[in-house]
Amino acid sequence: MTAASHDAHAASLSTDTMPAWRQREYGGPDVLRLESADVPAPRRGEVLLRLRVAGLNNGDVRVMRGEPLLVRTAFGLRRPKQAVRGMDAAATVVALGEGVTEFSVGDEVIGELPGGGGLAGYAVAPVKRLVRRPAGLDAATAATLPVAGGTAWQALERGGAASAHRVLVIGASGGVGTFAVQLAVLRGAEVWALCGERNRALVEGLGATRTFDYRSVQPGSPELGAGEFDVVIDIAGTARLSALQRLVRDGGSVVLVSGEGGRVLGPMGRILSAVVRSIGSKRPLRPLAAVAKADVLAQLVALAADGSLKPVIEKTYPFAEAGAALTHLAGGHVAGKLVVLAPPA
Repeated sequence: MTAASHDAHAASLSTDTMPAWRQREYGGPDVLRLESADVPAPRRGEVLLRLRVAGLNNGDVRVMRGEPLLVRTAFGLRRPKQAVRGMDAAATVVALGEGVTEFSVGDEVIGELPGGGGLAGYAVAPVKRLVRRPAGLDAATAATLPVAGGTAWQALERGGAASAHRVLVIGASGGVGTFAVQLAVLRGAEVWALCGERNRALVEGLGATRTFDYRSVQPGSPELGAGEFDVVIDIAGTARLSALQRLVRDGGSVVLVSGEGGRVLGPMGRILSAVVRSIGSKRPLRPLAAVAKADVLAQLVALAADGSLKPVIEKTYPFAEAGAALTHLAGGHVAGKLVVLAPPA
């Protein structure tokens, strides 16, 4: 840390410790403990953030559980390398690492935290993952955007969704799904959607032309005819690949956002099958590996700030109930997003 950034750090913090929800082993939400932890110091190319709101994603649950076991090769074999969950954050810059010129102390920013770190008082983040939060965009709304919004954006890009296309979103009422529906509509597409019966009105309110209860209508059902769609965005990850391929016209594509699988390899078997099935096919299956893209996040922020994109927040939790938020998320069937407020300063 440079002398200047050290001074900013010291001036901004009244303590060298912070509250943080940490896990020392893999498991369910019961492994989380509210502890006192050291405030991290930003390295070169990073900033220190005073967190305002953390957004939760299904990826937080997978890392928390360490499942499929394949994720442990990246996040830690015996326990998570990053002990704090929460990948999305809206925060205030309070200190600068060496070489940082993109932001200043006091800037309000939004971004994805590598591996997590949002369920705490402070976190560090590389500047390349951050964008400024405009004054008209509240922190809770902003914290929903990075992972789920970015994934939905990249799924539509990978599928080539465009104006006048008919797009089917499978798993439309979750975090990624609610963004995918809105972003497809903003592209001028006609959107059909599969979701739970209780969420059909919600998804229709986001712009879907037709919705179906996934318990009674699935790929292969007569309501979803062969060759009806230009793009299928499969977020649920449970349908047969052959049934998904039959849904799209020649020249269309199926984007696999996630998938079910075994405890060890998870969706890897499904992904490999998709690659094989797509060789020479006019209706390819395209697995998606979404990554943090600041340029995409900036466009999502602009859409949310002007009201074109309206993130769905099912519930906002106080910091003391972060464990309950992860329990709710791990149970499935969340409509939109869950966010957690940062601890009081």
